[in-house]
Amino acid sequence: MNTLLAHQTCLITGASRGIGKGIAELFAKYGCNIAFTYRHSVDSALELEHALQQFGIKAKGYQSDCSRFEEAENVVNQVVNDFGGLNILINNAGITKDGLLLRMTEAQWDEVLNTNLKSVFALTKAAQKPMLKAKHGSIINISSFVGVRGNAGQSNYAASKAGIIGFTKSIAQELGSRNIRCNAIAPGFIATEMTGALNAEMTQQWIEQIPLKRSGTVNDVAQACLFLASDLSSYITGQCLSVCGGMLT
Repeated sequence: MNTLLAHQTCLITGASRGIGKGIAELFAKYGCNIAFTYRHSVDSALELEHALQQFGIKAKGYQSDCSRFEEAENVVNQVVNDFGGLNILINNAGITKDGLLLRMTEAQWDEVLNTNLKSVFALTKAAQKPMLKAKHGSIINISSFVGVRGNAGQSNYAASKAGIIGFTKSIAQELGSRNIRCNAIAPGFIATEMTGALNAEMTQQWIEQIPLKRSGTVNDVAQACLFLASDLSSYITGQCLSVCGGMLT
């Protein structure tokens, strides 16, 4: 086991599948204790918890809706009590409710903004407390290339992901003097369950836009998170790292 993140504790939201799960697995390989949240997938969460523990680290899942302010605060408090501290926060949880603005409902807008953006506010606000006490921490917010360039039919998703970037830059300025870094990652077209729902023709259309001519993998994003979580990036804060195969070039 590589010890790059040994004896550290990372809280990852929405980690029972997809990118969040990939981050949890990679961090566990590097010696990091893993706390993670999930909303509905109890069986998947228990399976992940067991799998992570096989790396010889401590792992525990917490069923929570972190877009609810009190639940976010409770989760952070539980993690600190269970693990003895919190070194890394990765705000990964996100959903889509796509549709043209003409047909988008208020409920579709609110659900996406609450899950994708309000949860980042709530968890970061709660997590800063133990990090301020320790005078050390790394916060990583998962945005999207859609938050940088926009995308027709995803105005709610794009707004939430663009908001994450602005939030990230502001928090980096607020907490930098306390040795707490805050960065964002903007994944491009990543092969996950979400993108797997697209038909082959649409997938190929996306790939044709990518200079590297392939979709990204979950591990591509996880490795970028590993860099930003560790001391390898100790002088980097307030940045948005695009992991998109060149789509935003």
